[in-house]
Order: sequence, then structure tokens, then C-alpha cells
Amino acid sequence: MQHDVALREAARAIYESVYPGEEWTPVPFDEAERFGTVHYRNAVDAALRADACLNGDATHQLLLI
Repeated sequence: MQHDVALREAARAIYESVYPGEEWTPVPFDEAERFGTVHYRNAVDAALRADACLNGDATHQLLLI
């Protein structure tokens, strides 16, 4: 993930949107990434799925249906 800056930033945006700090105190994104928390892995999965949709990867798009 660290080699793909755009995908990492997408995962960060998803993580921070889904797990906002006002409602509960989540682990900061960098720490979640370091420890590979379930919330981090979910955000990465969402970023990968969004990337597949936005870039026309039909193979991955079928998984979303």
C-alpha cells in the first residue's frame, strides 16, 4: 500500500470518513496501517473496490454486484 500513494490516500479518506473521531476515538490511520487493524483492512478493501469501479476493471466490478 505504501507504494501506491493515491490508493493509500483513498484508504485514508475512507477510514477517516467511516470511523470519524467525533463519535468514538479510533486509532489514527497511520497507527492502524502499522498494526493492520480490521478497520484499516476494511478501508483498504473499500479503496481497492472503488479504484476498480473508477478505472473500469470489469473483473472486480462484478464482485460489487
